[in-house]
Formats: sequence, structure tokens, C-alpha cells
Amino acid sequence: MRVALLSPVFWPEVRRGTERFARELGDGLLARGHEPRLITSHPGLRPSTTTEDGLPVVRVPRLPDGRLERRMFEQHLGHVPFADAALRAGDDEIAHALHATSALAAGRWKARTGRPVVFSGMGLPDRASLASRRLRLKTIAGALHTADAVVALSRAAADGFARWLGVEARVIPAGVDLAAFVPNVAARADEPTILCAAAATEPRKRVPLLVEAFGRVRRERPTARLVLSRPRDGIPFDAPGIEWRDLDDRAALAAACREAHVAALPSTGEAFGLVLVEALACGTPVVGTDDGAIPEVVGDDEHIGRLFARDDPEALARALLEALELIGDRTTPARCRTRAEEFSIDRTVDAYVRLYDELAS
Repeated sequence: MRVALLSPVFWPEVRRGTERFARELGDGLLARGHEPRLITSHPGLRPSTTTEDGLPVVRVPRLPDGRLERRMFEQHLGHVPFADAALRAGDDEIAHALHATSALAAGRWKARTGRPVVFSGMGLPDRASLASRRLRLKTIAGALHTADAVVALSRAAADGFARWLGVEARVIPAGVDLAAFVPNVAARADEPTILCAAAATEPRKRVPLLVEAFGRVRRERPTARLVLSRPRDGIPFDAPGIEWRDLDDRAALAAACREAHVAALPSTGEAFGLVLVEALACGTPVVGTDDGAIPEVVGDDEHIGRLFARDDPEALARALLEALELIGDRTTPARCRTRAEEFSIDRTVDAYVRLYDELAS
């Protein structure tokens, strides 16, 4: 099946969860004999088409959006007309949008061809996020009207679609590459090491709250380290025991997951929490906020992690200290790995293939 994946940005320009998901979904489709291509954008003036590890990637121009960004309009509106043109130039059977603005371009294509559109909502709809930017609600409403199927990453995200947008979304979790993220007990650091791979400058990720809690952890575990993902535009803050690393590369992230004793994600409004699943796949227990989809990832097994109250640094510090003790149980890595296997990328790709077949028929 010929599938056009649409994401407004892609790596190496941006390497976040959505971009990794697009790459791994494309890889999974290729492995199953399908013909995916990725339509994205770049700041250049001309379109380009490359084949990157087997996946055709079409990068269309992106209109300057600095003024729109300053006025807090919905992001990535400037790539819609060019993404539409790239769809017109192909012969895709399915258009799969990973962002609401991409779904607008897919809607124009659907109106001409009558072919189906899938919209994967990569976030968790709530009142604050829907009202945070101009035209966001209108853009998402247009995407939902266009789509033949709406997909949420978790039950929590699906509940958000139902409550705030009146749409029933089917749940297909984002998957972890179990071949790339594997345990290695020998790689575990000697010092108690906490990893947070979230974007440190994104307010919703609440990395400063983690830093505050880490200071309390150091009172009991003076040699503890906190490994954070280094932003491209410089280190935003520093404190004793903090290490900044480039974790954009998947191999570097996997190595950091194996080295850590605990992986933490203190954010709110998470639609899934892929970085926690990647840590679990490496046999590393996790700590997360009792909010959004994070409780769905951690589950009820206290051998693989802890949850904490969303605004309490003392509760986060206690959760980290308890989770640091888990790695001393020899059964913990296997339990973590078993949990991650429930969210394998193979399961995710198979679920999307079934959805594509359903819509195409």
C-alpha cells in the first residue's frame, strides 16, 4: 500500500517523539512490503526529495512564520499549501497526518481524490492546550472533519478527544523499537543516576521541578547524578550533579537509558510518554507524574516504577529515592522489559496496517 505520512517537521531539524514515531512507522511499513513516503517541510526555498535509509522524504518549502509565531497563531500553518502540492504530485492510497495542519493539506487531497485520511493526534486535548494558540481549535476541528479515522496515543488522550472535541478516537499507542532499546546490566552506572530525556526548555515537561526534587535526593544520595537532554541553544540552568548530554541520537539515548538507575518524566498532559517506555525496554525503572497517560505506561507493578503528585517536589524526591532502590532487585530489569514489550513498535505498525486496510476497502 502507498502511504503518505505527513509531519510538518522532521529530523535532523527536530528530533522529538512525533519525529521518531514517523521514522519508526515508516520503517515498519517498509519492512512489511508497503510503500510509505514522508512529506515534511524545511526552511529552504525549493523542495527536495531524498531517500533516507530506504524511506523517501519529501521536504517542501515552509513559509516564514516568525510573525505568526510571535502573535501565537497555530504552528506550522505555512507548510499547508506546499504539502498539498506534494500530495498532488504523488499517487498515494492513504494520507496519514501526524499534525492538525498536515491534516488540512490531506483534506484538500481527499476532496480531489476521494481517498481516505488518517489523523493521529499526537497530543492530549484539554481546555488549556486548545485555547493556547490562535486558530488552534479551528485547525483541529478541520482536521477532525477531514479524517476518516482519528487515532489517539492512549486511553487518556482518547478521553480528551471525546470530552473536549466530541470525537471518538481509536487508541493505538506509540511503539518502542525493542531492537534498539535493549537491556545491558553491565552498562549500569556505579553512581545513582537519574535520566530525563524530555525537552528541558518546554514548560510542560517541568524539568525545573525535577531539578528541585533532585537537590533533595542529593541530601540522601550525595553521589547521585541527573542526566538531562542538552538543548541546541545552550544550557538553561545548572546545579551540582547535573550532566547535560546530546540525547537526540537514538543510540545515545538508548545508551543513557541503560546507564541510568531511573528514568523520570515529570511532565503533565502527556499523551503517551515514549521516553519512559524506551527506558523500560532497557530494563530501567521509571518515575512519572500521576497525570495524563503516564499511569497507563507505569501500570500497577511497583517493581517497575513510581508515580508522584503532580505539583509536589517532595513527593517527586520520595518517588525518585524509592525507584533508585528498585534496581537492586535482580528481577526489576526483566519486569521492566516485559512491560515495554506490550508497547512494541511491531504492534503499533500492525495496528495501523489493519486500519489502512479497513479504510482502503
